[in-house]
Amino acid sequence: MEDTLKRRFFYDQAFAIYGAEGYWAQPNVTTSCQIWRQHFIQEEQILEIDCTMLTPESVLKTSGHVDKFADYMVKDVKNGECFRADHLLKAHLQKLMSDKKCAAEKRAEMEDVVTQMDNFTQEELTALFVQYNVKSPTNGNDLTPPISFNLMFQTSIGPGGNMQGYLRPETAQGIFLNFKRLLEFNQGKLPFAAAQIGNSFRNEISPRSGLIRVREFTMAEIEHFVDPTEKVHPKFSNVADLDITLYSSKAQTSGQSAQIMRLGDAVEQGVIDNSVLGYFIGRIYLYLTRVGVAKDKLRFRQHMDNEMAHYACDCWDAETKTSYGWIEIVGCADRSCFDLMCHAQATKVPLAAEKPLKEPISLP
Repeated sequence: MEDTLKRRFFYDQAFAIYGAEGYWAQPNVTTSCQIWRQHFIQEEQILEIDCTMLTPESVLKTSGHVDKFADYMVKDVKNGECFRADHLLKAHLQKLMSDKKCAAEKRAEMEDVVTQMDNFTQEELTALFVQYNVKSPTNGNDLTPPISFNLMFQTSIGPGGNMQGYLRPETAQGIFLNFKRLLEFNQGKLPFAAAQIGNSFRNEISPRSGLIRVREFTMAEIEHFVDPTEKVHPKFSNVADLDITLYSSKAQTSGQSAQIMRLGDAVEQGVIDNSVLGYFIGRIYLYLTRVGVAKDKLRFRQHMDNEMAHYACDCWDAETKTSYGWIEIVGCADRSCFDLMCHAQATKVPLAAEKPLKEPISLP
């Protein structure tokens, strides 16, 4: 399949004649972006903006990316080859489980580890590498304990090189930093949304698996701003009757399977925290099935506590079943007001909306 896609130039290695991997040429990105723009921006009447990809270090330090935007990595102790720790451990366990001599009890134990892979701390990963005697898959050499590796591309800004910066790892920060202008554009009223389509950059530890893990990619992102005390979407009824496969964090940690639920029931029962999050999960589901993702190979998986992004209070990933297993293709997170509060505190510029109260509040 991959060879066919390359021959028909759906995508290919951009610098293939130099043997460089992880850099891609994709002729059809514009068409895909137009479908996304029509489904979300035009139908939802969202304001689209375009911000710079180069970001000063102070911005990403405040947002938490400098300290926390990282994956765990292990190195070959002899040649320095690097591997992403969780992916290597998962592949190693799957190889052990495929052995016909593997006892059923041992296989069940390893399946439980794989299920909770994203939930392990650095110390727990270290212990698992020792327990299952994980070695380099290329030559069998010993590996270092897992260490944290920041995924952002760092650069110097200006001829003196004194100002540090990064290529943006996401498009969202450009939206948050322009919150005041966006709020004014919406006449100071909540809720409203802004969207951005553009390239983002992540210094992947070991890019592979075609377009799944790459260092530069097109990202389409929406930030929907709402009163935190009124997380109710007026159009939720439009998607409430959708039957969607949901894999909650509770189900993952208890070893249960994903289940098909009516979206309205999932919100009412608290599986999905609120109807704003539920509405966009529904809209994402409709978009993905519209562009060709099979319903029986699509699920929404809730992040477990340890894998939750530093900025999120709840997050669901749309995942699709591929030859590489279940792969995340969309993230839908309730970021609360984390970003706005952090940037407001750092810059002393208020990033908040105001609304008249129904009843006056008397202060002492």
